[in-house]
Amino acid sequence: MKKYFDSREKSSLKDRKERQDQALSAMVKLGYRKSARLRQILNACKIDPARLRTREDLEVLPVTSREKLVEMEMRDIPYAGLENSSAAIDRIFTSPGPVYEPHLSESDFLWARAFCAAGIGPADIALNAFSYHLVAAGLTFHNGLRKVGATVVPSGTSSSQIQVQLIKDLKVTAYVGTPSFLMSIIEKSKEMGFHFRKDFHVRKACFAAEPLLPSLRQVFEKEYGIDTYQMYGATEVGDVAYECSQKSGWHICEETIVEIVDPATGKNVLPGELGEVVVTRLNDIFFLLRFGTGDLSRLITEKCSCGRTSYRLAGIAGRVGDAVKVRGLFIAPSQMRLISVKFNNLPLQAVVSRKGHEDVLTLRLEKRDMEIGTKGWEEKFRKLFREICTVKIDAIEYTETGTIPPDQKIILDSRQW
Repeated sequence: MKKYFDSREKSSLKDRKERQDQALSAMVKLGYRKSARLRQILNACKIDPARLRTREDLEVLPVTSREKLVEMEMRDIPYAGLENSSAAIDRIFTSPGPVYEPHLSESDFLWARAFCAAGIGPADIALNAFSYHLVAAGLTFHNGLRKVGATVVPSGTSSSQIQVQLIKDLKVTAYVGTPSFLMSIIEKSKEMGFHFRKDFHVRKACFAAEPLLPSLRQVFEKEYGIDTYQMYGATEVGDVAYECSQKSGWHICEETIVEIVDPATGKNVLPGELGEVVVTRLNDIFFLLRFGTGDLSRLITEKCSCGRTSYRLAGIAGRVGDAVKVRGLFIAPSQMRLISVKFNNLPLQAVVSRKGHEDVLTLRLEKRDMEIGTKGWEEKFRKLFREICTVKIDAIEYTETGTIPPDQKIILDSRQW
């Protein structure tokens, strides 16, 4: 079992910065030639592409939020003009908004570093419980697992009962998915008469798309003997950071430049201070510079005893904007407003809560006429909501006219982390 995916993870800070600065400079120059949007952005800011030579130089550019990217893509479908017009695109993924991504090729290192750090390798049979349909998660995690030599069971979002059967029959040793779904699988195994720790071989789990609560991590590790690891990324930029065996922060991937900035100004804060995670993925396909994740974190600059020399993120402290992640997928205010318009400006509000280890999405709707709330109307509403936001509604509450004022938050997150 390799301790490191490659020698880059042990690079000196000087060597890493020089390598990333060179890649950034080449990316900007190529992007200026190939991407109409990037050329427009730089020209509007009166920036010569040759000026952007280092990560520090990025600060002169605006941060592009996910909401802004959605708006840009709606005006210029499918990639907002940020793509390399000459590149051969392997795959196109989508995420709620919608946002379309011309994805990195299978030769990219997406998620491989994270799986290597978690100790997953050729001896492992890994259950990949992320969706392979439309979104990037399933296939990109799959490719990362294959790059470290693991055998992959592409179970996707099959029912928990099927997942239990696969884990049992195929002697699965590693799980990749959300923590809440793993707990659902464990609970289903109990219903089926199994003792998860004694009867099965799952000893490693890599989690992404939703927070791993400390209490839940303790349950996995103490009660079920599962060594847990957190991975952090975004569909728009790929993998960003991951935990090592020390679990004292998330190592930043070698292929990304991560800034921690003041959300109001876009300027970098001092190391150790809380700010928004802003990511630039070094590549030659999609020229999205300074993507604002909306997540709050801080940099850990002290050395990690695992031997990796990259800076680390100190987890996620919260969200900058109003977009909310539910079961691993974002719901944005712009999506909610679009749904409202499609139903004649219907006043509505999404309320996100938690029941046990799972997110619960409730829609509050004003019942301002007799049709609203009927079986046919509700089926139509649920279907459209799922099409626009991807996430399934758990419950609908009908309220009296005037109970959802226009100035009320359109997405209310009542979860306690």
